[in-house]
Amino acid sequence: MRIALVDSGIGMLSTAAALRAARPDADLLLSMDPDHMPWGPRSPEDIIGRVLAGARAALPWGPDAVVVPCNTASVHGLDALRAEFEPGVPVIGTVPPIKPAAAGGGPIAVWSTVATTRSRYQRDLIDRFAGDAAVAPVPCPGLAEAVESADPGAVAAAVADAAGRTPADVAAIVLGCTHYDLVGTEIAAALGNRPTLFTAAPAVAAQTLRRLGAAAVPERPRTGTVAVLASGRPAALPGAALAYPAGAALR
Repeated sequence: MRIALVDSGIGMLSTAAALRAARPDADLLLSMDPDHMPWGPRSPEDIIGRVLAGARAALPWGPDAVVVPCNTASVHGLDALRAEFEPGVPVIGTVPPIKPAAAGGGPIAVWSTVATTRSRYQRDLIDRFAGDAAVAPVPCPGLAEAVESADPGAVAAAVADAAGRTPADVAAIVLGCTHYDLVGTEIAAALGNRPTLFTAAPAVAAQTLRRLGAAAVPERPRTGTVAVLASGRPAALPGAALAYPAGAALR
């Protein structure tokens, strides 16, 4: 089983680690794009081009599935990817887990990038899936960039800033950017370990296996390989990735 993951940087790590845990025998290809990151500020047309380039770079490797573990890239790039790759190669995107977070009925907060917080896409997801739960959108300026650089001081400052603007009564926090998964411990601590954090990574991994008609078999021997492309070039896992448990799990 060969699964390619396409993202601009290390935000893909939590999904890759979830796939690794579910199927230790699966080969993973991490197709990153350091030459053109970050993707978030780019136009939709540029993002589509970058996502397609990352997926096309993985084609010689023969992927059985392509996963886009990034909310922004999924919003803009999934239709183009599916038009080009499906039905031969299933394409799986990422959606912030607003519905499960709101299922408890209590107030929730959605942490996301500034651009995503302002987007119609996020507003539509809240309207569709939050039900009667009160939702507080919380933009997190600089947090994704701090995570990408593995700068503890910058991460702490960005997390503290967002935590200070999060209502005290929220019962759940939706991590609306996959970079944030990598600092979940820091986020929980800044919020007093009170709200439950919701991340999309486990659901994306499970959906990937469903699309492949495969079951999770975490007890299998760890025979799967991990390869990396940097804007199409063979590369090693970035040093910043190894600063996080999800990245270390892929070594």
